[in-house]
Amino acid sequence: MDKCETHCEGTIAENISEIRNQMISEDKAVEMADIFKALGDPTRVKLIHALIQRELCVHDLTVILDMGQSAVSHQLRYLRNLRIVKRRKEGKTVFYSIDDHHVEEIFMQTLQHIKHE
Repeated sequence: MDKCETHCEGTIAENISEIRNQMISEDKAVEMADIFKALGDPTRVKLIHALIQRELCVHDLTVILDMGQSAVSHQLRYLRNLRIVKRRKEGKTVFYSIDDHHVEEIFMQTLQHIKHE
């Protein structure tokens, strides 16, 4: 386990106070952790990746992922509750797309990171 030497007095105290004052709030930390939890599931990652390509209906997503409609709908509801995806209704058909460009940026940056050698 890493720890300071027994005589360590820490870093410059005013910097510690400044950092502490600028820390993310508990609510925002929970929201951010929820986003990363959503990205921690391979099925949801595949859904997001497909929706980055283009807006798709639930049926299209079931075919692309080779999954049942109920399972896909469940995952989409989860992602929608976190504002990762949004839906648009056209008659009886519901189309899903990425909610905003921030989600796509996070996703693509992460994908670039894992492809980086």
